[in-house]
Amino acid sequence: MASIDEELRLDEEENRRELAFIRERIPFDGKKHYSDETILYIMDLIVDYYYTSGILESTEEEVDIDMEAVADYVCNKAKEEGVTNLVPEYVLFIVQADLDFQEQNL
Repeated sequence: MASIDEELRLDEEENRRELAFIRERIPFDGKKHYSDETILYIMDLIVDYYYTSGILESTEEEVDIDMEAVADYVCNKAKEEGVTNLVPEYVLFIVQADLDFQEQNL
C-alpha cells in the first residue's frame, strides 16, 4: 500500500499529465487566456460537479454527461467563489478535453 505522500505525488503527476493533455486540445485563445493554475482549478470544479450531480454513483454501464451543464456549473461555482474571468466557451473545451482524458485513461 502506498503512503499518503506517494498518493499525493501520483495525484500531482496525473494532474500534470491531464493539464498537458487539455492544453494540447483547447484553442489558442483559451491557451493564452488561462494559466495552468486556472485550468487546474477548473479541473477541480469538474470533479466537484461529478460528485454533487450523482454521476459517480450511477449503476448504469454508460452515463451521458451533458458537457454544457458541467461548463455552466463550473462557471457558476467559480463566480460564487469570486472567480469571474471564466469564458463559458473555453470552459466547454476544457470539459470536453477532461472527459476525453478520463476515457483514455480508464
